Amino acid sequence: MVKVNQHWTDQECVGMNLGDARLNKRAMTLMERFSAKPTASIPQACDSWSETCAAYRFLSNAEVSWEGILAPHWERTQERMRAHRVVLCIQDTTELDFNGQDTDGLGPLNYEARRGMYLHPTYAVTPEREPLGVLDAWMWAREERGADGVRPGLIESTRWTEGYERIAEMATNMPDTRLVYLADREADIVAMMRRARDLGTPADWLVRAKHDRCLPDGDGDKLWSYTTKGEALGEITFRMGAREEQKARTVRQQVWARTVEISDGKSGRIIATCVVAREIGAPKGLKPVEWRLLTNRQASTVEQAIELIEWYRARWEVEIYFNVLKNGCKVEALQLSAIDRIERALALFMVVAWRVTYLMRMGRTCPDLDASLFFDADEIRGAYLLTKKKMPTAPPTLNEILRLIAQVGGFLGRKSDGEPGVKTIWRGLDQVMTAAETLRALREGLG
Repeated sequence: MVKVNQHWTDQECVGMNLGDARLNKRAMTLMERFSAKPTASIPQACDSWSETCAAYRFLSNAEVSWEGILAPHWERTQERMRAHRVVLCIQDTTELDFNGQDTDGLGPLNYEARRGMYLHPTYAVTPEREPLGVLDAWMWAREERGADGVRPGLIESTRWTEGYERIAEMATNMPDTRLVYLADREADIVAMMRRARDLGTPADWLVRAKHDRCLPDGDGDKLWSYTTKGEALGEITFRMGAREEQKARTVRQQVWARTVEISDGKSGRIIATCVVAREIGAPKGLKPVEWRLLTNRQASTVEQAIELIEWYRARWEVEIYFNVLKNGCKVEALQLSAIDRIERALALFMVVAWRVTYLMRMGRTCPDLDASLFFDADEIRGAYLLTKKKMPTAPPTLNEILRLIAQVGGFLGRKSDGEPGVKTIWRGLDQVMTAAETLRALREGLG
């Protein structure tokens, strides 16, 4: 268990080496400041004008790499992974919109007029959805299209194949942990599957299918229709949370799974399993939920197919992570003069965003843990003061403190509300940490 208290960075950043002890200390201090006030701007998060100036000097230091900032967290993440039988390594890409900001090095987004950059992390979680941390990351800005309409530079699709290669390399050093490369439709790339096969598939892969491929020996059959021929293996029922304009609801799906052979793009074959999960009895007016998955794993029973579906459903955790990073930490509001400075700031905030999601999940899955493992005495007292509740005689649990923090952030705490989400937690953290700082200042002043 990771002890995440006021000085959680002392453990998360063990081994940080940015070339100077003062730079290491500055990076850790900034992580603590940003985690204490995740919604604040850099000047608001810092304790003083001099600390603000030091923060901007750090972010503009060309000798500091964003990879160096993240390196200790990558190591801690792998340490946490070794304690689990299965770890899902989720890959996804998000765009960061800095349109209107005077920042050198940005590129076009989905529209040429919008300016920003892209972030593609590998996010490790357990099948029970405990966030273990970030394993890897790509950051880049697209180049402008040439006169011929072609965009030079990075071939963006290679990140999916390279991502598998890095997970496969980690898998060789974790013989007691099964690593599963997990991604959405963008990763439905034959090159990735072929590379996994050629490496001997040291890590499993599971992606949502994008292409309804013609099967080499299917007599005209296509992948999805071939998979759903005959009776379903069985059914799965689960609760799907509210998303966008849709309310939370119960989903019931029929499940099919078949072993298939698909072309590897080089006169060879890739043996895979296709799983189709199709909703039945969807509410009127709503599109039925249907997932088509491809994997190297076998699924001859409904239990094996359901396990794969549950793993895919855990992919939503990376969306929660992006939500914390973009809306909780407000990284798109960073006003820095060059993209390399944004990259250094993003490296700090990526660790902070993991911590917020980690607190939320641990509060749900391990609610009875002692809150002092995660918060110091002033932070606990601040949560009680802001909610106008009396300090208990027994040590409070993590869940109790997180609910108080969330209440400060707007969580109503009614029986029908369930457990708090990341939004109310990051809002509440800002105020609770400010209260804790006030308590420390008063005590030092009286002392």
